Amino acid sequence: MNSLERVILKRKSLRDYKPIVGGAVVEEIQTVAADLKGVRLLHINSTAYGGGVAELLNSLVPLEADCGLEVEWRVLRKDESFFQVTKRIHNALQGRAGGLTREEQETYLRYSDKCARMLAGNYDVIVVHDPQPAALPSLVPSHAAKWVWRCHIDTSEPDPQVWGFLKPFVQQYSTAVFTMPEFVPPDFSGPTLVFIPPAIDPLTAKNRALPRYLCREVVAEFGVDLARPLIVQVSRFDPWKDPQGVIDAYRLVKKELPQVQLALIGSMAEDDPEGWEVYKAIREQDEKDPDLYTFTNITGVHAHEVNAFQRVADVAVQKSLREGFGLVVSEALWKETPVVAGDTGGIRLQMENRVGGFLVHSVEETAKWVEYLLLHSNEAEAIARLGWERVRDRFLIPRLLLDELRLVRSLVGAGQEAAFAAMEPASPLTLVTPAPTTGGKSDSGS
Repeated sequence: MNSLERVILKRKSLRDYKPIVGGAVVEEIQTVAADLKGVRLLHINSTAYGGGVAELLNSLVPLEADCGLEVEWRVLRKDESFFQVTKRIHNALQGRAGGLTREEQETYLRYSDKCARMLAGNYDVIVVHDPQPAALPSLVPSHAAKWVWRCHIDTSEPDPQVWGFLKPFVQQYSTAVFTMPEFVPPDFSGPTLVFIPPAIDPLTAKNRALPRYLCREVVAEFGVDLARPLIVQVSRFDPWKDPQGVIDAYRLVKKELPQVQLALIGSMAEDDPEGWEVYKAIREQDEKDPDLYTFTNITGVHAHEVNAFQRVADVAVQKSLREGFGLVVSEALWKETPVVAGDTGGIRLQMENRVGGFLVHSVEETAKWVEYLLLHSNEAEAIARLGWERVRDRFLIPRLLLDELRLVRSLVGAGQEAAFAAMEPASPLTLVTPAPTTGGKSDSGS
């Protein structure tokens, strides 16, 4: 294997989003893209499936290709020892105490050097996502491309030793992109800072409109009782997502509402060995409680099924302790399902109290507001509708595409734009107002 693994791109057309975001937005994107025809763009990350970054790239990269860029997406080849180290780096950057041993640092550098030797081709811009491939530009200094580090996680309070190890590599980039200004690590200088929040794709299997009856049929196939309330959390099996806290909150709710059910749905990723340990711990509790369900992509719950669960659920929970963004919050709100979520990181961009749901700090607060939404269905519907409007205005993929194209244009000096103006996080676009998504809570179909 002498090159980074290339991901085969899906076909996507920007025109398909016009009924959702309106012609003016599509035309603005096309205007920016006209300056970028033939620009050679490369995205590099750790895996092609199983996490939020992979989901973003699965939509963003094909749309960049549709806009006329010569774009590729490549991923690191699987290496268990390297991914064990990068998971420790990921956790440490989000604030978990504990540094890296010399052996772990050497593993990271040795594999990074191996990946750098696999990097071939001429590019104008290379976007490196998250800490796994972060050392690459320091190992290929003769490459003429503009390097961008796109950090998707909350690095506001990193472990000092781990950040001290990674910082010299990251400071060699020309640009660093964070979701929000609060995520910039301490004592960080060098790259130009840009702030671009992620977004969801309303036309993927996970988010596209589905008839209500079909969603109910899909969920019923997995043994869930549709006559009883359902709470859902969709996330990786990761301690930062606090699945145990979700279970504890569910048990508090169940004391007051014995009929309630909980489904924990997660995707297992190649670059997340810790996920299997969390999954096994949850399954032990699942087997003892007939109203607690644990589903994964390896047990038949894929994007289509997640879509159905999020639409059928009475309340979605995302009890993150730290969160770079949390695409699942916007996903649930797009389906007009109210959300109870941790008051942290990028979740605050997507919702606020009574606009989409409720932000919480504890198990007890989570239980309180889940129970409230279950008992006040009319208010829950109105709150969820406000969340849907917020996602429509700020967190759909055309807005992300426009921001990314503007950034690339600033880096290659195309058109009249001398520099990328860092947007305020999640500033809304002027969009049309489509009807509620088919299959959402407002759909009364049986």
